[in-house]
Amino acid sequence: MNIFPLRLIPATPNIDFMRLRWVSVAVFALLTVATLVAIAGKGFNYALDFTGGTVVELRFEQPADVDGVRERLADAGYPGAQVQTFGSGSDLLVRLQPRDGETSADATARTAAEVLAAASLEGNAATIQSSAFVGPQVGRDLAWNGLYAVLFVVVGFLIYIGFRFEWKFAVAAIVTTLNDVLIVAGWFAISGQEFDLTVLAGLLSVMGFSINDTIVVFDRVRENFRSMRAPPMEVLNASINQTLSRTIITSVVAFLTVLALFLYGGARWRACRCR
Repeated sequence: MNIFPLRLIPATPNIDFMRLRWVSVAVFALLTVATLVAIAGKGFNYALDFTGGTVVELRFEQPADVDGVRERLADAGYPGAQVQTFGSGSDLLVRLQPRDGETSADATARTAAEVLAAASLEGNAATIQSSAFVGPQVGRDLAWNGLYAVLFVVVGFLIYIGFRFEWKFAVAAIVTTLNDVLIVAGWFAISGQEFDLTVLAGLLSVMGFSINDTIVVFDRVRENFRSMRAPPMEVLNASINQTLSRTIITSVVAFLTVLALFLYGGARWRACRCR
């Protein structure tokens, strides 16, 4: 792989990956066990997408500062409020847990009034367009739908790889892919960061990204088993080395994309622009 005059990977790499196979298996087994312990012990910090809460739609006279609204709500006693724009920049959707835990119509109206008072600024007042309490049943439905989506993807992978290659390839691909997803999910359990629908979509993306690279390697393994007269370990090493350049290029491009979103997307970028 060349970048101008720089050669990052030799034209024909010959790295003995299989020599470290048991070390890799041990490392990932330890990570899997640690992840399962964290998920079973701490659990996830589910966001309002799954737990339910009060939803308030606000309309401002001028485009609103999302981060400023979020900070003022935190000062007013709603530190976990989710604030996002919808429609135009003057419309905000606020989702939060009632401080008193009540779900009656009066409690919802009182929460909406407190949100309005905290979000409004002199010269940019807000009005309430609607307010409602979304019960935890909706959150449970979303959680089950997310689980169904994961199971649907897993079954689809099994069927495709089973027909495309062999069932032993399909089982190996699913086990390694689920391990990748489990470790990513475990990070959210360990760190305590909120687990919402965006995270669930990210986990499905991890599954797709992982299985894509696995299929590429498996395809080369199948071709080499047909063309090479060598022991299985040698065939596997050759296949991984032959796809190494493609794997690194794909991973680096994906990493740069995610890094750009992390640096310039969401609240971090809006905060920089406000300053």
